[in-house]
Formats: sequence, C-alpha cells, structure tokens
Amino acid sequence: MTVHIGAAPDDIAETVLMPGDPYRARWAAERFLTNPRCINEVRGMLGYTGTWNGHDVTIQGSGMGMPSLSIYANELLKDFGAKTLIRIGSCGGMQPQVKLRDIIIAMTASTLSTPSRGIFRELQFAPSASWDLLKAAVTSAETRDVGVHVGGIYSSDIFYDERPDLNNEMQRHGILGVEMEAAELYILAARYGARALAVLTVSDHLLTHEALPSDDRERSFGDMVEIALDAAFS
Repeated sequence: MTVHIGAAPDDIAETVLMPGDPYRARWAAERFLTNPRCINEVRGMLGYTGTWNGHDVTIQGSGMGMPSLSIYANELLKDFGAKTLIRIGSCGGMQPQVKLRDIIIAMTASTLSTPSRGIFRELQFAPSASWDLLKAAVTSAETRDVGVHVGGIYSSDIFYDERPDLNNEMQRHGILGVEMEAAELYILAARYGARALAVLTVSDHLLTHEALPSDDRERSFGDMVEIALDAAFS
C-alpha cells in the first residue's frame, strides 16, 4: 500500500493500463478482463486487476495531467514493481488526415514541461515510447478496421489552451494529436527501466472542431484497449 494506491503488493500486475478517467478504468476492466477485482479506491481513483488471455493485468486510473499521472506511475514503478505501463486515453487531432475515432500510437511526446523538468534542468530530454511495444501495437492496429497514425504527439500542461501560435507550430511540425499525460509517462519509464506506450483514440479535433459525444466515446475506445493488450503480451 502506498499513499495513493491502497493495494497489497501482489494486487498489482507487472502490466498496467492507465486511462485518465477512473470510470474508464472500471469500464475497461469489466469489458476486457476476466474476474476483475477492485484493488484501489483511494481518492476515487479506481484500479482493477484481472486476467486477459491468462495474463495478469491491472487497469489503474491516472487522473488528468502529468502531475497526477506522475504520482500513480511513480508508485506503480517504484513501490509495486510494474514493468509495463500503457496509457489508454483520448486525444485531440491536430492534422487533417487524422479523423475522429482514429487511433494514434505515440512514438514521441513533445511538451513545454513535465514534473521531471527539474531533474533535467537545461537538458531537453526527448520522451519516446518503448520500441517493442510500439512495433507490436502497430502490428495489432493494422489488423483492425480503424484509422491508424504513428508519430509524435504533444503533451500539454493545460486543457484550456490559449496559445494558438503554439498549436500552429505543433501542426506545422507534424504533431498528430494533443493530450496531457504521455510525456511524463515516457520519462518515468526510462528512469525506472520499464516499458511505456500511449495508445490514443481521437475524440475531438482542433482543426475541424468536431467532437464525439460522451456516450459515443466509450463505444469507440474498444480498439484502443485491445491494441494495448495485444502490444503488452506480444
């Protein structure tokens, strides 16, 4: 048990999927895991452990933003011995070829800052996914009837962004989508010698201003979860 995860040491699997929304963690556990059991309810940040195709899997909510994810990822890696962390979440599309419901598999995650910035000081560390997870996720995604994009994303510090100039530069430099957690996840995985990946569903678009209704988001997220699970155990 840690400050933010009220689980016993053997309650957490080595493979952890991390949605931001704790209710999405419950939804994914009930839909995709066999015999899921709730192993964390501290501060309402739900976590579940069960099995998928005979493999132990934990699905733990991470909250919104890099500071919140950093808390849970640090404890999972340092105190519970997790070896693979895969973010499953929504993102905003930033390129015209990226459509609603498409999947973005994040090779890199650019950001203005993360909770780890103080460690690096003047160094601009380049957060990137683990190659074996990335490769396996792409292989899985290409077998599905869904649009797939692989490349760089932008992890923003804020949701209500008032920097259109920065968004323009992200788009100009080929950034596929924007979310709020992956950069810190990739940094922490590198620090602890673990594997990390972000598999994201495009739920809205910065160029077209389209957005999925909240109930439609749940129905559209199944491919993302299955891709993440395939990648973890390939």
